[in-house]
Amino acid sequence: MTRLDLAVLLPDAPDARDACVRRLVSEIEGRPGIARVHVLPAGAGVPAQICIHHDAALLEVARLRELALAAGARLTERYGHVVWEVDGTLSARRARRVAEALGRLPGVLEAEAAPGGPVRIEFDRGVTDAAALEAALAGLRLRRTAPDEHEHDHDHAEAPGHAHDHDHDGPFGANSEMIFAIASFALLGTGFALSFIAAVPALVPTGLYAAACIAGGWFILREAIEAARLRRLEIDGLMLLAAAGAAVLGEWAEAALLLALFSLGHALEHHAMGRARQAVSGLADLAPATAERLRDGVVETVPAAALMRGDVLLIRPNARIPADAVVLRGETSVDQAPITGESQPADKRPVADAAAALANPAALAPENRVFAGTLNGAGAIEVAVSALSGETALARMIRLVRESEARPSPTQRFADRFERLYVPAVLAVVVLLLFAFLVRDESFGESFYRAMAVLVAASPCALAISTPAGVLSGIARGARAGVLIKGGAPLEGLARIRAVAFDKTGTLTEGRPRLTDVLTAPGVREDELLALAVAVEALSDHPLAVAVARDGRARLGAATALPAVEGVASVTGHGVTARRGDAEIRIGRDGFAAAAASLPASLREAIAALETTGRTVMVVARDGRALGALGLMDTPRAGARDAVGVLRAMGLAPLIMLSGDNVRVAAAVARDVGLDEARGGLLPEEKVAAVRALRAAQPVAMLGDGVNDAPALAQADIGIAMGAAGSAVALEAADVALMGDDLARLPEAFGLGRATVAVIRQNLVISLGMVAVLVPAAILGLNLGAAVLFHEGSTVAVVLNALRLLGWQARKAGGG
Repeated sequence: MTRLDLAVLLPDAPDARDACVRRLVSEIEGRPGIARVHVLPAGAGVPAQICIHHDAALLEVARLRELALAAGARLTERYGHVVWEVDGTLSARRARRVAEALGRLPGVLEAEAAPGGPVRIEFDRGVTDAAALEAALAGLRLRRTAPDEHEHDHDHAEAPGHAHDHDHDGPFGANSEMIFAIASFALLGTGFALSFIAAVPALVPTGLYAAACIAGGWFILREAIEAARLRRLEIDGLMLLAAAGAAVLGEWAEAALLLALFSLGHALEHHAMGRARQAVSGLADLAPATAERLRDGVVETVPAAALMRGDVLLIRPNARIPADAVVLRGETSVDQAPITGESQPADKRPVADAAAALANPAALAPENRVFAGTLNGAGAIEVAVSALSGETALARMIRLVRESEARPSPTQRFADRFERLYVPAVLAVVVLLLFAFLVRDESFGESFYRAMAVLVAASPCALAISTPAGVLSGIARGARAGVLIKGGAPLEGLARIRAVAFDKTGTLTEGRPRLTDVLTAPGVREDELLALAVAVEALSDHPLAVAVARDGRARLGAATALPAVEGVASVTGHGVTARRGDAEIRIGRDGFAAAAASLPASLREAIAALETTGRTVMVVARDGRALGALGLMDTPRAGARDAVGVLRAMGLAPLIMLSGDNVRVAAAVARDVGLDEARGGLLPEEKVAAVRALRAAQPVAMLGDGVNDAPALAQADIGIAMGAAGSAVALEAADVALMGDDLARLPEAFGLGRATVAVIRQNLVISLGMVAVLVPAAILGLNLGAAVLFHEGSTVAVVLNALRLLGWQARKAGGG
């Protein structure tokens, strides 16, 4: 079996779900000597990888690497990927049209457009390029706002994409549609008032009604033409037909009312999308554009985008922090609410070893790290940049939220399918009603009027916006609270969860264990045991290893020399191995580290005693002989018991711990925080099996650190990463990421999911209920003006109902 990093084989692929990854797997699988190829998700500090099971006798590893790299190079050369932000805010319907239009272009293999605006395109470089795609966007009245640092295409430098000051939404900028709608109402109202004045010729009110139709129908006509070019008749087209029919009948007031109200609903839809998107995009403005960099004792102001890793910055009191960084000097408190959602400022202090901190910032304690966009408190500090501007937790969070908007929820997919079938059916019914005068004792004008009323009543305007407005508002509200939800499907999935499985270390506990006990075998000195353990564990980034290295060094003293070790390797779920000269060193579980017979009875009894008190015990062995054992203890997080209590009050059960730690330790922590059950001593694959078994009974969420628990997170219905602000892997691994370490965010995530689903259901009841009432009423003779008023009123109600989610409060988490 050989593993190769996915980023090396396919440097342009956005993620492991990309179609090029499937092509690569398919191409490698067809080679002689290869039994199976699959993708390993990112986890345990390791990026996503391609795992190749092969016969070494038929295919050597070196040759296999050559084949895989060649296949990846061919795919990278042929296929391009772009993820572009566009100006303006796409409505749900227009996003679908944009995706369809782009998907029909020569060379485009896949295109997605989200209601919030991000456009994702995969294309064949042999047929088209980024410049042609950008020109096609311009033909759809869209422009890129700026080149995206996360764009996965090497041709982008040649494309004419720059920041655009010109707004293509209309003559009055982004508010043009709302202004046109208001103007339409003003003209309609003026015409209606003048119609009661006898001295005013009838032509004047009619002219004002016609002008109101033009103002109200301007943007509707543009979208109807765009849909017609794709050979689609959508709601905009139905509304224009109804208005034209009313005008033909001389009912200019009703035609104007229809278009004015529909235009207002259209404008409110865009406003709702814009507000939800601004709730996330506004986070980007939190990071200052400039930074104060220290060079040779001199402070210089430089663009934040130009900062490099290792640059030392001065952060003044009450100033925004421009980059993710580690604290070098000074102490302060930082308001991290924009990133983690924490309600209280977090204390910060310097790291002990700056070089080691910059080498692995993800392993640092929260008090040693600061994030871009957060607000410094009263103390001045000096920090060292740990991530480039496009790689900060804030930048990753905003990018992932925007990309998540393109992932439709199950309800949205249902609504889309329903609308595509429903609209042609409505048109067919309307055509039949046009000929009702042939079988009823009425004039053609009366049949035509009724058909137009039914056309208005049956149009699913409110249905089209009910789900995307709710989903986008829910995602935006979660992001502002430090809960990153990757799309509509995970958001709705949170509402269906009934059971929750927890990892222990770093999730329910602080993840910062302390070395509390050192046990030695007969004839072994404590300093000898500690020196060997510290030398090995200092080269590992596992939380237990970090604790041994930190606290063990403190016990030994800085002057104590450590033995030279080499070849340190982690054995997932067991421990670490290393070599000192010709001797093999193992640190981990007793069965892994040393032969059972090598454990002296006194040492075995002492280990058992420590484990009953909730300690995690690691045996240190040399060539299979136990030298001693180390006891560590990890304390539950503050608020863990309260969070578990809220989850139980929400009806979630069972609440189970799945831990790789021994059963006694797991049980002790589970009792402390109030879980129903604890399962300890589990290997990663055993956690996966446990989650799979839970899923067989009810929908289950798995909460872990997003790194070591990536396989279990992926197996759950909803994977939730804890403390994801400090880990790029955690952000990528899960469906939902709690940016901070506060477990109180977990009930909020479930509550927000339930609230969003409730709003979506309310919207569906309003939209479908209104159609169900208005269509029979219109057939029985409901006035066209009344049909317009009630129909468009339901659209406005749905939009306003969805916007309520932006103000959703955490105190509702208990009831959703």
